[in-house]
Amino acid sequence: MIEYKTPSEIAVMAKASRVVAEVLEILKGAVKPGVTTDELDRLAESEIRSRGAVPAFKGYRNYPKTLCVSVNEQVVHGIPSKRVLKEGDIIGLDLGAIVGGFYGDSAVTVAVGRIEEKTANLVRVTQEALALGIEQAVVGNRLSDISHAVQRHVEAAGYSVVTEFVGHGIGRQLHEEPQVPNYGKPGQGPRLQPGMVLAIEPMVNMGGPAVRVLDDRWTAVTADGSLSAHFEHTIAIQPSGPARVLSRL
Repeated sequence: MIEYKTPSEIAVMAKASRVVAEVLEILKGAVKPGVTTDELDRLAESEIRSRGAVPAFKGYRNYPKTLCVSVNEQVVHGIPSKRVLKEGDIIGLDLGAIVGGFYGDSAVTVAVGRIEEKTANLVRVTQEALALGIEQAVVGNRLSDISHAVQRHVEAAGYSVVTEFVGHGIGRQLHEEPQVPNYGKPGQGPRLQPGMVLAIEPMVNMGGPAVRVLDDRWTAVTADGSLSAHFEHTIAIQPSGPARVLSRL
Protein backbone atom coordinates (compact mmCIF):
# COMPACT_ATOMS: atom_id res chain seq x y z
CA MET A 1 0.00 0.00 0.00
CA ILE A 2 1.42 3.36 -1.06
CA GLU A 3 1.68 5.94 1.73
CA TYR A 4 1.13 9.46 0.44
CA LYS A 5 2.97 12.22 2.27
CA THR A 6 1.60 15.59 3.29
CA PRO A 7 3.47 18.77 2.38
CA SER A 8 4.71 19.06 5.97
CA GLU A 9 6.00 15.48 5.89
CA ILE A 10 7.74 16.12 2.59
CA ALA A 11 9.37 19.16 4.19
CA VAL A 12 10.88 16.92 6.87
CA MET A 13 11.99 14.42 4.23
CA ALA A 14 13.66 17.31 2.41
CA LYS A 15 15.70 18.02 5.54
CA ALA A 16 16.81 14.38 5.76
CA SER A 17 17.62 14.34 2.06
CA ARG A 18 19.54 17.61 2.36
CA VAL A 19 21.76 16.02 5.00
CA VAL A 20 22.44 13.11 2.64
CA ALA A 21 23.25 15.47 -0.24
CA GLU A 22 25.62 17.56 1.87
CA VAL A 23 27.47 14.53 3.21
CA LEU A 24 27.74 12.90 -0.22
CA GLU A 25 29.32 16.11 -1.51
CA ILE A 26 31.91 15.93 1.27
CA LEU A 27 32.56 12.25 0.54
CA LYS A 28 33.02 12.95 -3.18
CA GLY A 29 35.80 15.36 -2.24
CA ALA A 30 37.41 12.76 0.02
CA VAL A 31 37.56 10.02 -2.65
CA LYS A 32 41.14 9.69 -3.92
CA PRO A 33 43.81 7.02 -4.39
CA GLY A 34 45.12 5.71 -1.06
CA VAL A 35 41.92 6.30 0.93
CA THR A 36 40.25 3.27 2.52
CA THR A 37 36.52 2.67 2.29
CA ASP A 38 36.43 2.49 6.11
CA GLU A 39 37.80 6.05 6.27
CA LEU A 40 34.95 7.19 4.04
CA ASP A 41 32.47 5.40 6.30
CA ARG A 42 33.77 7.07 9.44
CA LEU A 43 33.61 10.45 7.74
CA ALA A 44 30.04 9.79 6.62
CA GLU A 45 28.85 8.88 10.11
CA SER A 46 30.58 11.85 11.71
CA GLU A 47 29.11 14.31 9.21
CA ILE A 48 25.58 12.89 9.48
CA ARG A 49 25.59 13.03 13.28
CA SER A 50 27.11 16.53 13.32
CA ARG A 51 23.98 17.67 11.48
CA GLY A 52 21.67 16.22 14.13
CA ALA A 53 20.63 13.32 11.90
CA VAL A 54 20.91 9.55 12.36
CA PRO A 55 22.59 7.18 9.88
CA ALA A 56 19.80 5.27 8.14
CA PHE A 57 21.72 2.16 7.13
CA LYS A 58 23.70 1.37 10.29
CA GLY A 59 21.88 -1.50 12.00
CA TYR A 60 19.26 -1.77 9.23
CA ARG A 61 18.72 -5.52 8.90
CA ASN A 62 22.00 -5.81 10.82
CA TYR A 63 24.00 -3.87 8.22
CA PRO A 64 27.20 -2.96 10.12
CA LYS A 65 28.15 0.42 8.63
CA THR A 66 26.81 3.90 7.81
CA LEU A 67 27.77 3.95 4.14
CA CYS A 68 27.43 1.43 1.30
CA VAL A 69 30.57 1.50 -0.87
CA SER A 70 30.60 -0.44 -4.13
CA VAL A 71 33.88 -0.50 -6.05
CA ASN A 72 34.23 -1.41 -9.75
CA GLU A 73 32.32 -4.70 -10.33
CA GLN A 74 30.41 -4.27 -7.06
CA VAL A 75 26.87 -3.17 -7.89
CA VAL A 76 25.37 -2.18 -4.52
CA HIS A 77 25.61 -2.80 -0.76
CA GLY A 78 29.39 -3.11 -0.51
CA ILE A 79 30.55 -3.00 3.11
CA PRO A 80 33.29 -0.50 4.03
CA SER A 81 36.58 -2.16 4.97
CA LYS A 82 40.35 -1.69 4.90
CA ARG A 83 40.22 -1.79 1.09
CA VAL A 84 42.41 0.94 -0.39
CA LEU A 85 41.09 2.84 -3.39
CA LYS A 86 43.32 2.87 -6.48
CA GLU A 87 43.71 5.24 -9.41
CA GLY A 88 41.21 4.25 -12.10
CA ASP A 89 38.63 2.72 -9.74
CA ILE A 90 35.03 3.86 -9.61
CA ILE A 91 33.14 3.79 -6.32
CA GLY A 92 29.42 3.93 -5.65
CA LEU A 93 28.56 5.84 -2.49
CA ASP A 94 25.04 5.07 -1.20
CA LEU A 95 23.92 6.93 1.91
CA GLY A 96 20.78 7.43 3.98
CA ALA A 97 19.85 9.64 6.93
CA ILE A 98 16.90 9.99 9.30
CA VAL A 99 15.53 13.34 10.47
CA GLY A 100 12.32 13.64 12.49
CA GLY A 101 11.42 10.02 11.84
CA PHE A 102 11.67 10.32 8.04
CA TYR A 103 14.30 8.97 5.66
CA GLY A 104 16.39 10.47 2.88
CA ASP A 105 18.37 8.27 0.48
CA SER A 106 20.76 9.04 -2.38
CA ALA A 107 23.73 7.56 -4.23
CA VAL A 108 26.48 8.69 -6.60
CA THR A 109 29.28 6.95 -8.46
CA VAL A 110 32.63 8.71 -8.27
CA ALA A 111 35.89 8.35 -10.18
CA VAL A 112 39.05 7.64 -8.17
CA GLY A 113 41.61 9.86 -9.87
CA ARG A 114 41.70 9.48 -13.66
CA ILE A 115 39.55 6.76 -15.20
CA GLU A 116 39.33 5.26 -18.67
CA GLU A 117 37.02 6.93 -21.17
CA LYS A 118 34.81 3.83 -21.46
CA THR A 119 34.41 3.81 -17.68
CA ALA A 120 33.54 7.49 -17.61
CA ASN A 121 30.92 6.84 -20.28
CA LEU A 122 29.25 4.15 -18.12
CA VAL A 123 29.06 6.60 -15.21
CA ARG A 124 27.70 9.37 -17.44
CA VAL A 125 25.01 7.19 -19.02
CA THR A 126 23.85 5.96 -15.60
CA GLN A 127 23.52 9.51 -14.31
CA GLU A 128 21.66 10.53 -17.48
CA ALA A 129 19.30 7.56 -17.04
CA LEU A 130 18.42 8.77 -13.55
CA ALA A 131 17.67 12.26 -14.89
CA LEU A 132 15.47 10.83 -17.64
CA GLY A 133 13.59 8.69 -15.13
CA ILE A 134 12.98 11.71 -12.91
CA GLU A 135 11.61 13.63 -15.93
CA GLN A 136 8.83 11.04 -16.16
CA ALA A 137 7.89 11.43 -12.47
CA VAL A 138 4.93 13.74 -13.06
CA VAL A 139 1.25 13.57 -12.19
CA GLY A 140 -0.70 11.55 -14.75
CA ASN A 141 2.17 9.29 -15.79
CA ARG A 142 2.40 5.72 -14.58
CA LEU A 143 5.17 4.23 -12.50
CA SER A 144 6.62 2.20 -15.35
CA ASP A 145 7.10 5.35 -17.44
CA ILE A 146 10.01 6.06 -15.07
CA SER A 147 11.28 2.49 -15.45
CA HIS A 148 11.02 2.50 -19.23
CA ALA A 149 12.88 5.81 -19.61
CA VAL A 150 15.80 4.39 -17.62
CA GLN A 151 15.94 1.11 -19.52
CA ARG A 152 15.63 2.71 -22.96
CA HIS A 153 18.56 5.07 -22.37
CA VAL A 154 20.81 2.44 -20.79
CA GLU A 155 20.25 -0.19 -23.46
CA ALA A 156 20.62 2.32 -26.29
CA ALA A 157 24.14 2.93 -24.96
CA GLY A 158 24.91 -0.80 -25.02
CA TYR A 159 24.71 -1.41 -21.29
CA SER A 160 22.43 -3.53 -19.06
CA VAL A 161 20.09 -2.55 -16.25
CA VAL A 162 20.19 -4.66 -13.10
CA THR A 163 16.82 -6.35 -12.60
CA GLU A 164 17.38 -8.02 -9.21
CA PHE A 165 17.47 -4.72 -7.31
CA VAL A 166 15.02 -1.85 -7.74
CA GLY A 167 14.15 1.59 -6.47
CA HIS A 168 11.42 2.07 -3.90
CA GLY A 169 8.99 4.25 -2.07
CA ILE A 170 10.43 5.97 0.99
CA GLY A 171 9.09 7.81 4.03
CA ARG A 172 8.86 6.68 7.64
CA GLN A 173 10.49 3.46 6.40
CA LEU A 174 13.59 3.21 4.24
CA HIS A 175 11.81 0.87 1.84
CA GLU A 176 8.10 1.35 1.19
CA GLU A 177 5.72 0.58 -1.63
CA PRO A 178 5.86 0.91 -4.55
CA GLN A 179 8.90 -0.83 -5.98
CA VAL A 180 10.46 1.19 -8.81
CA PRO A 181 12.15 -1.13 -11.33
CA ASN A 182 14.66 0.21 -13.84
CA TYR A 183 13.04 -1.74 -16.67
CA GLY A 184 9.61 -2.39 -18.16
CA LYS A 185 7.05 -1.30 -20.71
CA PRO A 186 5.60 2.21 -20.40
CA GLY A 187 2.06 2.85 -19.18
CA GLN A 188 2.02 0.18 -16.47
CA GLY A 189 1.57 0.27 -12.70
CA PRO A 190 0.00 2.86 -10.41
CA ARG A 191 -0.66 6.35 -11.67
CA LEU A 192 1.70 8.92 -10.19
CA GLN A 193 -0.01 11.25 -7.74
CA PRO A 194 0.98 14.16 -5.49
CA GLY A 195 2.41 12.98 -2.19
CA MET A 196 4.23 9.98 -3.62
CA VAL A 197 7.90 10.03 -2.60
CA LEU A 198 10.21 7.69 -4.48
CA ALA A 199 13.86 6.69 -4.44
CA ILE A 200 14.77 6.20 -8.10
CA GLU A 201 18.08 4.39 -8.52
CA PRO A 202 19.43 3.04 -11.80
CA MET A 203 22.07 0.32 -11.39
CA VAL A 204 23.83 -0.18 -14.71
CA ASN A 205 26.34 -2.84 -15.77
CA MET A 206 28.87 -2.52 -18.55
CA GLY A 207 28.31 -6.21 -19.34
CA GLY A 208 25.30 -8.43 -18.69
CA PRO A 209 22.52 -7.74 -16.17
CA ALA A 210 23.14 -10.75 -13.91
CA VAL A 211 24.46 -10.24 -10.38
CA ARG A 212 25.40 -12.44 -7.45
CA VAL A 213 25.68 -11.72 -3.72
CA LEU A 214 28.95 -12.48 -1.94
CA ASP A 215 29.34 -14.56 1.20
CA ASP A 216 29.00 -11.44 3.38
CA ARG A 217 25.28 -11.56 2.36
CA TRP A 218 25.34 -7.91 1.36
CA THR A 219 27.77 -7.11 -1.45
CA ALA A 220 26.22 -7.62 -4.88
CA VAL A 221 28.65 -7.95 -7.80
CA THR A 222 28.24 -8.36 -11.54
CA ALA A 223 28.17 -12.05 -12.47
CA ASP A 224 30.56 -11.45 -15.38
CA GLY A 225 32.97 -9.18 -13.49
CA SER A 226 32.11 -6.12 -15.58
CA LEU A 227 32.01 -2.63 -14.08
CA SER A 228 28.79 -1.24 -12.58
CA ALA A 229 27.55 2.28 -11.76
CA HIS A 230 24.74 3.49 -9.49
CA PHE A 231 22.97 6.82 -9.00
CA GLU A 232 19.95 7.59 -6.81
CA HIS A 233 17.75 10.52 -5.81
CA THR A 234 14.80 10.83 -3.44
CA ILE A 235 12.03 12.70 -5.30
CA ALA A 236 8.53 13.91 -4.47
CA ILE A 237 5.69 14.02 -7.02
CA GLN A 238 4.31 17.55 -7.17
CA PRO A 239 0.67 18.58 -7.85
CA SER A 240 1.89 20.13 -11.11
CA GLY A 241 5.15 20.44 -12.98
CA PRO A 242 8.33 18.39 -12.53
CA ALA A 243 9.14 16.26 -9.51
CA ARG A 244 10.93 17.89 -6.60
CA VAL A 245 14.38 16.34 -6.16
CA LEU A 246 14.78 16.32 -2.39
CA SER A 247 18.34 14.97 -2.33
CA ARG A 248 19.92 17.66 -4.51
CA LEU A 249 21.93 20.56 -3.10
